[in-house]
Amino acid sequence: MSFDDLLKDLQGQNTAQEDPNHIALDALFNESFMGEHSQCETFEAFLEKGNFQVKTREDILNIPDELFDRHVARETKFDDWKSMLDTATKEYNVKNDR
Repeated sequence: MSFDDLLKDLQGQNTAQEDPNHIALDALFNESFMGEHSQCETFEAFLEKGNFQVKTREDILNIPDELFDRHVARETKFDDWKSMLDTATKEYNVKNDR
């Protein structure tokens, strides 16, 4: 499975019914965002650096919060995953007039 396919799967875009309010991870965590807020150029590199074996949506949801939060704190300017996700969502919405 390619990384693009993984991102689509993680966001549920490989299903027939797409949620119009659901933003793809590659859109949220684009290279510009990752370059500005982290030590990794891509979200894929961020996951790989943490040795996270992510192949499905369930894989990312099954990463223990504490473990993922520590990785986020170590590799980004954020204290935890929720802060990173919230900031990415806000920046995306501003850029896309949502």
